[in-house]
Amino acid sequence: MSTIKSVGRFTATHKKDRSGLCAFTFADGRQCRTPRRTGHPHLCYFHAQKEAEALAAKQAGEDISSFLSTNLLSACDLSSAMARLFSAVAQGQIKPKVASTLAYLSQTMIQSIPIAQHEYCEAFSSDAWRRAIRSSFTPSAPVSKPASQPAPPAPLPASQVPPHLTSQPAPPAVPNPINIDQTS
Repeated sequence: MSTIKSVGRFTATHKKDRSGLCAFTFADGRQCRTPRRTGHPHLCYFHAQKEAEALAAKQAGEDISSFLSTNLLSACDLSSAMARLFSAVAQGQIKPKVASTLAYLSQTMIQSIPIAQHEYCEAFSSDAWRRAIRSSFTPSAPVSKPASQPAPPAPLPASQVPPHLTSQPAPPAVPNPINIDQTS
């Protein structure tokens, strides 16, 4: 009697070298078998792209919520958040359906600002409301002028200006970018 049993080709388990393959694991436990993207330590092109999109969406969400994280929400805060949302949608960082929901919520919030203002002014005063709004703004950094720009010449007193220079000259013509000749 023979003790040799037939072994099927699927019964043998071989450990394969996965160092060159994508490390993404699907919800059902399968692993992606696509080669790893050059320049990415773990993922294929598709999963690296998905990861980058998710990180960009998370960053956009944090940027938008930073405008809304104060105790007092002003119309300027809401406007800034909506501008960032608009930019994120245009760049593909936030899906239009999510943006639509956020825009609807911001519409509700903007409608509540006059009611909140009325309550605040009744409880305290309109001056207190103005101070609260003023305190919600953070001063922006001063814009520095370029160092290479020379100081403008001091204007001459009216008595020293020659008569032919008293009328304003026409501004220089600005080229229209649509009508510029493109020779190639």
